[in-house]
Amino acid sequence: EPQLWWPNGLGEQPLYDLVVELSNDIGQVVDSWNQRIGLRTLRLNRKMDTWGESFYFDVNGVPFFAKGANWIPADTFARRVSPSDYERLLKDAAAANMNMLRVWGGGIYEEDIFYDLCDELGICIWQDFMFACATYPTFDEAFMENVKVEAEQNVRRIRHHACLALWCGNNELEQGLTDDTWTEQAMSWDDYGLLFDDLLPEVVKRLDPQRDYWPSSAHSPLGERTNWNNPTCGDAHLWDVWHGKKPFEWYRTCEHRFVSEFGFQSFPEPRTVETYTSSDDRNITSRIMEHHQRSRIGNSTIIHYMLDWFRLPTSFEMTLWLSQILQGMAIKYAVEHWRRSMPQCMGALYWQLNDCWQVASWSSIDYFGNWKALHYMARDFFAPVLISGLEDSQSGTVEVHITNDRLEEVCGEMAWSLIDVEGDMIESGRKAVSVQPQQNSLVEQLQLGSYLDAYKPQRLMLYLDFLEAGQSISQNMVLFGRPKHLELQVPEIQVELKESKENEYQLKLETDKPALWVWMEVEGSAARFSKNFIHLQPDADEIDVIIFLDEALSTDEIRQRLRVRSLVDTYE
Repeated sequence: EPQLWWPNGLGEQPLYDLVVELSNDIGQVVDSWNQRIGLRTLRLNRKMDTWGESFYFDVNGVPFFAKGANWIPADTFARRVSPSDYERLLKDAAAANMNMLRVWGGGIYEEDIFYDLCDELGICIWQDFMFACATYPTFDEAFMENVKVEAEQNVRRIRHHACLALWCGNNELEQGLTDDTWTEQAMSWDDYGLLFDDLLPEVVKRLDPQRDYWPSSAHSPLGERTNWNNPTCGDAHLWDVWHGKKPFEWYRTCEHRFVSEFGFQSFPEPRTVETYTSSDDRNITSRIMEHHQRSRIGNSTIIHYMLDWFRLPTSFEMTLWLSQILQGMAIKYAVEHWRRSMPQCMGALYWQLNDCWQVASWSSIDYFGNWKALHYMARDFFAPVLISGLEDSQSGTVEVHITNDRLEEVCGEMAWSLIDVEGDMIESGRKAVSVQPQQNSLVEQLQLGSYLDAYKPQRLMLYLDFLEAGQSISQNMVLFGRPKHLELQVPEIQVELKESKENEYQLKLETDKPALWVWMEVEGSAARFSKNFIHLQPDADEIDVIIFLDEALSTDEIRQRLRVRSLVDTYE
C-alpha cells in the first residue's frame, strides 16, 4: 500500500528504501545497491492558456504554487558546511512554509545530505547546472567532454530523489551574455546552443527522462529569445525593484507566469555585524561596512528606499533593524500580489535564502542562522491560507483576498477592524467566507473613503484576520500611506515572561497603543521566536510568543536581556 510523496504543506513525505542485490550462482550476495525514494510524479506543465503559455509545477497531477527562495552555498569554504548546518537551514525553509528552493547555477552541486533532507522536508528542488553569468568555450572538444562527464555524474547521483523537480541549464546567460556572434561580453547563440540546447538536454533525456529540462533562468520560450522576461511565458528574474529603484508598488503591475528571482537587501542584525566590525566601523558608510556589502549600490540603495518609506533612524543599530523591516515589506508586496494572481502566476522564489559569510545581502537568514525580519514575514505570506488587502487610497477601497493553497476547501470568517493611531476602533465587520482548493478569492471590497476623509490616511490602519473554527490562521495589516507619515503614539508594551520547558520561554504581549513591527531579541543570545516583527493592537487578545534558546538561561537573565521594540523606537 504505497503512499504518495507531497511537497511541504500539501501532504506527507513517505520514503521507501529500494535495495538491489547481485548474487552469484551459489546464492552469495556479491554486490548491493540501495537508495531511498519517494513515489510521485513531479513535472513542469506548459500549455497555452488565457495569458499565453503556463509555467507551473504539478505533483501527482495536482498543480501547486511554488513558494520559496534561491539557495546559494552555505559557506564560502564549502567543506566547512556540516550536516547540522544543512539541517538547520533546510528546516528553517520548511518552517517558513516554503515548498521549493532553486539551487543557483553560480554555486555547487550540493552534498547528498542536502537532497536527502529536502526529500524528508518536502522541499522541491529546481536544480541549475553549474553555469552562471559567464561565457563558455563550447567550441573546445575537451571542455565539452569534461562538461558531459560532470553532468552525467551529477544526474546519476541525484536523479532518484523525490524532491528533484527540474534540471535547468544555467543562470542568466540569456540576459545579455549571448549574441549573434562572439563579442568581448557575449558568446554566440550557436555556441551557446551546443551546450544548453544540445548536450545538457540530451544527458537529462537519456539518464533522467522523467524530469523536465529548462535551458536557462530566466528564459522565454515564446517569441524572441532575447526577450527573457516575457510576461506571457517562461520564468522571469525581476530586478526593477532594487537595481532599477522602482517603488515596491511596481510589483503589483507584474503579470509574469513564474518569478524565479527577485530580491531586496538588508543588513544583518547588530550581533552579527559586531563579528566583523569594531566600534569605529559602525557607520554604514565605513570602509568595513561597505566591504561587507554584496552589491556595489547596496548601502545607498537601502537608504534610498528607507527614506521613501520610513523616518530616518536615530542610530546605527536602528538602521540595521529598520533595513530588515524594509526588506520584508518589499518581498511581501511582491509575493502577496503573485499569490493573488494565481493561476496566472504560479511561483515566487525570492533571492536569497542564506548567506555564505557575514554580509549585507538579499538573504532572509544571515550567515550565523539568525532569522531576519523577512524570514519571519515569509512564514506569514507563504502560509497555506493567506488573507491580504489591496488598497486604493484614492478611491478609499480595500479589496480583501483570501488565497487558499490547500487541496481542500477552506471555510471560516473574515474579520476586519479600522482603528486610529490612538487605538480607538472606528469601524469593524465580519463575514463568513469559503474559498475553493488552490484558488484566490476576492471576498470583500471595503468602502472606507468617508473614514479616510474624516480621519486622514496618516491616522488610520486596517487590520485583517481570517479565522477557521474560531482560531486565527492568517492576519495582515493595510496602511493608506507611507509608514513614515503615520502619527503613531509611543506604546507601552507589557511583557509577561515565564518558563515553558527547558530552553523555551513563553511571552505574553499587550499594548496600550498600536505598535507596528514589534520585534524582540535576547541580547547576546541566538534566540528564535515563534513570532517576531508583529503588529500589536490595544484591547486585542494577548499575543503569545515562544522564545527558543540554544543555551540555558534563567528567567531572570532573560528578563534582563530581553528587548522589545517597535517602529517608533527607530526614530524616537
